[in-house]
Amino acid sequence: MSKAKVSVSMLYSLREPFNRMIKQLSNEGTKYIEILDDGAHELDKKRISILKETAKSYDLEYTVHAPFADINIASPSRTILDAALKRLTKSLYYTHALDAKLWVFHPGAKTGISQFYPDAEWKQNMQSIQELYAEAEQLGVNIAIENLPAKYWFIMACPEDFSRFYKETSLPIGIVLDIGHAHLEGQIQPFFNQLADKIVHIHASDNKGDNDDHLGVGYGTIDYNWFAKTLKKLNYDQRVVVESCDHVPESLQKLKTLLN
Repeated sequence: MSKAKVSVSMLYSLREPFNRMIKQLSNEGTKYIEILDDGAHELDKKRISILKETAKSYDLEYTVHAPFADINIASPSRTILDAALKRLTKSLYYTHALDAKLWVFHPGAKTGISQFYPDAEWKQNMQSIQELYAEAEQLGVNIAIENLPAKYWFIMACPEDFSRFYKETSLPIGIVLDIGHAHLEGQIQPFFNQLADKIVHIHASDNKGDNDDHLGVGYGTIDYNWFAKTLKKLNYDQRVVVESCDHVPESLQKLKTLLN
């Protein structure tokens, strides 16, 4: 029997008002919830209080997905970079206040001028991660970094990128393996083969290998039977978060069945 904790991301409800999202939390079919600190659900002190009261009432446990809209921790613009880091630091403080188990964040991305400054975005990405980790450590917040597709210009997309990251730093930051993102790069099996010991959190959605569609589990071309067997072999006991934007209840049930 798998020890994985099937969770759900509130990404699918991001277009809805925060108060409506809150009302859905008690009916998600799991106690493990990932909150997005972005868009209509951007966190503040009042919302933290509401979330904590809801968690107490329904025995919920949260993780937090950091802001990602217009955020680039590898930006060559100091003004934009400072604003991004300020926004992310604020999110870390709210994650601490929420007593969330993990803070998930995105790596940096290339820009239109990256070709003129070879590897500059990688160096800035590393520096930004070190700064964020220092803030998180002071707060006692666990953080982990997600793989993003290279086709969208992100610079940590494949196992080789993460292996380089671990060679260049001793920071104890795990991987949030996004199965949908890895599928776009043909990298699901390589991640498990090369970096299974670094995977601390998983995002699960589906796609057909061309766009990051966030389809329901089983509605794309990802082999979730292989995925489930692999997690069982690894005795993976952390969260598998449904990050689909449709067929969410079905996706939750399918993963529970596959991982049971």
